[in-house]
Amino acid sequence: MQLLPLTKEEMFQRGWSQPDFVYVTGDAYVDHSSFGTAIISRLLERHGYKVCIIAQPDWRKKESVAVFGEPRLGFLVSSGNMDSMVNHYSVSKKHRQKDSYSPGGEMGLRPDRAVIVYSNLIRQTYKKVPIILGGIEASLRRLSHYDYWDNKVKHSVLIDSGADLISYGMGEHSIIEIADALNSGIPIEEITYIKGTVFKTKDISRVFSYTELPDFQTVSESKKAYAQSFAIQYQNTDPFTADVLAEYYGNRGYVVQNPPALPLSEQEMNDIYDLPYTGTYHPSYREKGGIPALDEIKFSITSNRGCFGGCSFCALTFHQGRILQVRSHESILAEAKRMTKDPDFKGYIHDVGGPTADFRQPSCQKQLTKGVCKNKQCLYPEPCKNLVVDHSDYVNLLRKLRKIEGVKKVFIRSGVRFDYVVADKNPAFLKELTQYHMSGQLRVAPEHVSDQVLKYMGKPSHSVYTKFLAMYDKANKSIGKEQYAVPYFMSSHPGCTLKEAVKLAEYVRDLGYTPEQVQDFYPTPSTLSTCIYYTGIHPITGESVYVPKDPHEKAIQRALMQYKNPANRSLVLEGLRKTGRMDLVGFGPKCLLRPDKNEVNSRKSTGANRITSDSGSKHSRNQITKKNNQKKKSTIRNVHKKK
Repeated sequence: MQLLPLTKEEMFQRGWSQPDFVYVTGDAYVDHSSFGTAIISRLLERHGYKVCIIAQPDWRKKESVAVFGEPRLGFLVSSGNMDSMVNHYSVSKKHRQKDSYSPGGEMGLRPDRAVIVYSNLIRQTYKKVPIILGGIEASLRRLSHYDYWDNKVKHSVLIDSGADLISYGMGEHSIIEIADALNSGIPIEEITYIKGTVFKTKDISRVFSYTELPDFQTVSESKKAYAQSFAIQYQNTDPFTADVLAEYYGNRGYVVQNPPALPLSEQEMNDIYDLPYTGTYHPSYREKGGIPALDEIKFSITSNRGCFGGCSFCALTFHQGRILQVRSHESILAEAKRMTKDPDFKGYIHDVGGPTADFRQPSCQKQLTKGVCKNKQCLYPEPCKNLVVDHSDYVNLLRKLRKIEGVKKVFIRSGVRFDYVVADKNPAFLKELTQYHMSGQLRVAPEHVSDQVLKYMGKPSHSVYTKFLAMYDKANKSIGKEQYAVPYFMSSHPGCTLKEAVKLAEYVRDLGYTPEQVQDFYPTPSTLSTCIYYTGIHPITGESVYVPKDPHEKAIQRALMQYKNPANRSLVLEGLRKTGRMDLVGFGPKCLLRPDKNEVNSRKSTGANRITSDSGSKHSRNQITKKNNQKKKSTIRNVHKKK
């Protein structure tokens, strides 16, 4: 196995004088199946096409995209595995310090809005060469979309980039159809019929049947129209039922989205992950220490794609879709056995999963022929009566992996859907998870404790998480282990007022656990939550939703979850005052803050009542402290163990 050419010399070594495709990417070149560049380029290679890679070109120089000259068929352009704006900026719009997809984690090797910049650079250099966009950044910007960083609605990326086509979603089906069409001599402007693509046209009469979205001018001026447009898009993400969608851009014509490509069969999934990846990065990156992102996934195995979980803040509905696609046991076991031959393998498979680890079949059988429901979710607000809840295939797979010679332990780190576990009447998976596939902690994502917020997140009620914790605790006791569930929580999601933020802080207090990091809601393109964030309207129900946008309020919500941090005291105190919860300032076991001397003296001088009914004497406070310590030691196993 050898890497695809990254330099002209490497191209000549293969005996090529011209590539069929040049793939321009914002990531460093890593030939591993967790990287989209590797999958698409290896798949094209399998179909007989010559592909060369330009990784992280200097976008300030035209010659950076001319390394291989003009390709015979076209340029493929992607920002890489991450959206370039999310890669560069935190939710507070501050520059990140590390890019895990660049050599040595170095920042600054790709531009903001990479697909637009790269595509324009190519178009300036090669006027007529076909340009096809792909990857997460283009996929989620394929129609007009709210841009959090500029705080406005932007065009389809197809308009601003000057590209000809978008291959959206995971792209394996559409990219081969595009390549074959170009190879047969069909002009790029005539390739308008391929599922999983978006194209431009000034003559909409050439599109046989379509649903017209509100035009760009309208959605950029009216939030209500934007929400209505998003609702139509959201209900047309299924390959079996989706309509062709058309969006008008005035004198620029129409942007037309074809229905999504069909999901991959099990054999197609096997074929994709059995391609001849080298599993490593280009040797030119060694001097800088390699590519940090590879360290995270080198010994992890992808077993599935897609997710029927339906979280409102997740972009998977628009990118991978809701229909589960899986690899066979044989394909996964073969990959695991190859891992054991790697000199760096220490016996630990870091993960076996995907967007959700424990999904191994479609949520119901009708999805494979009729698609997913347009107006119903599989798990929210409660599991559908047609939902197939079955962990047996996953359990059998994990058992086989554990038996492979050279494998010491198989971890599950890509996330377990706890409401799916609760719905399973067979306890085998949870028992084996706790016994064999953890190392003291299980990371789970309840996201919040307020049912009001969870409703807008598309997550189950808090009672389901509480039930899961009881089941998890029972499973650990049955095997004689003391292990912990470490919850992820999110602040400032649409629908979350300061009142709900205080409720979450109280829950964190009762856990005796202070989150080391707090995830503030990040409005990334094309999620339902982002639509609510921008418009204040739930696009499916039409109801008005409170949205915390003020940076100061968001800072208070974050601080409440980390109320023990002295640096957060003033923000926490402000939040408690604004919500009328000064009962949480005092010496009682339920208090979040202890009063400072000024507050105590102020109350004394005004003759105010004691801060809390049990704030009393030093002796009583010592008793309270003792009780709190005992409570922390005996709390159910859903807190981070302090050393």
